[in-house]
Formats: sequence, C-alpha cells, structure tokens
Amino acid sequence: MRVLQKAPNPGQRPPPTVDRLALAEDAPRPVTVLHQSFKVGARTRWHSHRRAELLHASGGLLVLHSENGTWTVPSGYALLVPADLPHELAAYGCCEMRAAFLTDEVLGETVPRACRVIGVSELLDVALRALASGPLLYDRDGRGGHLAALVVDEICRAPEIQIALPMPQTAPLRKLARELIQKPALDLDLDGWAEHVGVSRSTFTRRFRHETGLSFAEWRRRLRMLHTLTLQADGIPLRQAALAAGYRNANALRDMMNRTLSTTMQVTSDGGRPTRFPGESGTASATLRS
Repeated sequence: MRVLQKAPNPGQRPPPTVDRLALAEDAPRPVTVLHQSFKVGARTRWHSHRRAELLHASGGLLVLHSENGTWTVPSGYALLVPADLPHELAAYGCCEMRAAFLTDEVLGETVPRACRVIGVSELLDVALRALASGPLLYDRDGRGGHLAALVVDEICRAPEIQIALPMPQTAPLRKLARELIQKPALDLDLDGWAEHVGVSRSTFTRRFRHETGLSFAEWRRRLRMLHTLTLQADGIPLRQAALAAGYRNANALRDMMNRTLSTTMQVTSDGGRPTRFPGESGTASATLRS
C-alpha cells in the first residue's frame, strides 16, 4: 500500500485515521484476503494499492472517496477498486471488513477500470471469510487455491448496482458538489443553483448531466440517500436523519428512498431480468429504522 498525503478541507476537523492497514498485497499468490477491524468513525489516509481490491464489510457501511466520486457500500455488497487509484475509506457502524487483493492475470476481463459496487452472494461471503482465516501463503493446489478460484469466479459473476455519486470535473460545478456533500440540506431551485455557479439554467443542467451522467435532481437525491444511509449506520434516528438530509419529515425521506433504491438496488443480470440479493425485501423501507 502506498500512503499519500492529502490535506483536509479548510476548517474541517480531521477524523481518527488508520495510518496503515495490515496488508500483504504483495504476497506471491494471485488472491489474498485479510481481515481488517475499524473503530466507528475511523477512516484511512489517502492511499493506493498495486493490485485491484475488493472491500466487503460485515454490517454497517463503507464509503470510499476518490477525486472522481464517492461510492457507498451497504451491507451485503462489495466494492471493486482499481489498482493505483488514490482513495480514502471511511467506516460507519462497521466492526470489521475483508479486503481481497487480486492480480490482473487472475481477474482477466473483470479487471476494474473504475470503482463499482457489486452484489455479494452467500458463496462469495463464505469463501472470503474462509480464505481470510487460512494461511496467507496457502497451497495453490489445495484448499486455499480452490477457495481463491471460487472467490474470483463469484466476483466475475456478480451483478453491479449503480449507487456511485460521480463528481463533476470543472471547478465551478465541483465546488458546488463539495458544498452540497458537506451540507446536503442546502435547498435552492434550479435557477438559484445556476445563479450560484454563474451560468444560465439551461447551461447548468446541460453541463451537470454531461459531467456526471446524472441530472442535477437525480444527483442530489442520490447524495441525500447516501447521506441518510451513513447516518443510519451510525445509529441516528430516521427523523433526525431526514432533517439533516433536507426533508421536512421522515415520511418524505422514506418515500424518496423507496423511489431511489427501487432503481439503484435492482440491477440487471445477464438475462436482462432484475436481480435481488439475499435479504432484500424489494423496498427501501427495509433498510430504514425509525
């Protein structure tokens, strides 16, 4: 792991950090999996890895930040991170996670070119736990080798969900996005946001969609949803989370979460049919606690 230096935003209190993860990503094996414990509210320093990484938490929520966007990983999902991508990782309500490091050769066409969130099958979950509990230098032709092959096969089969929060690339829109990430409850109409950036309404909406792939309304709903999930993972009551996200009450927030999660958490399998994962009820209300 290569630790990078990145100063916090002005006036932002630095959170507790994990100086170095106890990693062995350079072990002479195509797949290595390790357990990593986090204190609630802790985050790593900005760093990158020489191999592609798969992050999977037991409960709670993982949030990865890079210069290109933010990825939130609910329980039951995992995040594929490309090699050499500078990022920081924060844990909300998480006790432990598993970090798998995989070579390009073993992943083949599945090598991630960008971060993506994938569903974790029961088989992948068990295989990750078993490989992490065994010796780092496992027998390639024995149990460890079979588990490693199973991990790779399940990753290649895993469906992707669209839950990322992409960042705009130009300075004015990126500044606005950072302001909203810091204060999700900020509320103006489109004309107000366009004036804030210094462009016309039509230019604002066109540029924002071009740079993020989402309309501004979609982007802001996704931001508020992800913000709510992090608050809920930290045990914040739903009513309080609704106010922090800019909603007048918990019912309004719940309605938005239902609509948003119904599209982001139902992915398309190879056959073109919506795929749900074990434990999903089909509605966002199952993830919200009053």
